[in-house]
Amino acid sequence: MVEAGWGQASVADVRAVLTSAGRQLLVHFAGAKIEALEVRPDGGPITLFKRAPDGAIIIRLNTRDTYWAQYAFQFGHELCHVLCRFDEGDQGNLWFEESICEVASLYVLRSMAAEWQTRPPYANWKSFAPKLAEYADKRLAERKLPEGTSLAAWYRAEAPALRADPVNRNRNRIVAGALLAIFEKSPEHWAAVGYLNQQKPAGAQTFGAYLQNWHDRAPLEHRGFIAAIAREFGIALEARG
Repeated sequence: MVEAGWGQASVADVRAVLTSAGRQLLVHFAGAKIEALEVRPDGGPITLFKRAPDGAIIIRLNTRDTYWAQYAFQFGHELCHVLCRFDEGDQGNLWFEESICEVASLYVLRSMAAEWQTRPPYANWKSFAPKLAEYADKRLAERKLPEGTSLAAWYRAEAPALRADPVNRNRNRIVAGALLAIFEKSPEHWAAVGYLNQQKPAGAQTFGAYLQNWHDRAPLEHRGFIAAIAREFGIALEARG
């Protein structure tokens, strides 16, 4: 983490927030090797393909001062890209990774809100716990599936737009809102995202093939979870292995 540019926030406090945010996801990656990160306060939010001189992955946020919920929201998203093993291969299904990372942002905030009620980084931060939850709830309320519309039906209508504009935050957040409950119910399956881009093809592939490949690369304990996500989109995966 760079030492300057955080406005009125101290480096120690920023580190405490980012550590707390990261822990909500990393606790589900026991034994996984996590590469060094260099977090910067501006120029983002984005995770760069180009590494720092020391080989660290560069995460750029777009926040400063003491907006802790914003820090957590942005960092949760970008850390998820790291955990997904982001790369520069075919981008046709990038919208799904972006949506999963939006899930991560919401999950991190809600999980932190619960943790800070009893175990905040500093005792006097306990009162901030509700603000974390409110930040997540506001984002959930901003974009959601139309009343009476399933994610599968919505996806069928929006698939071309998703492929054409994978980082459209409005669409990403609709998908994220529809999937959040699945991750909150079974958070141990966050580790499954580590296999999302393990062998990303150079050429284009359908979303169904993308999910099937994810399913087949993941360990057996995560395959039922991945299949459940696929069903939310109206896609049936083959049980292999």
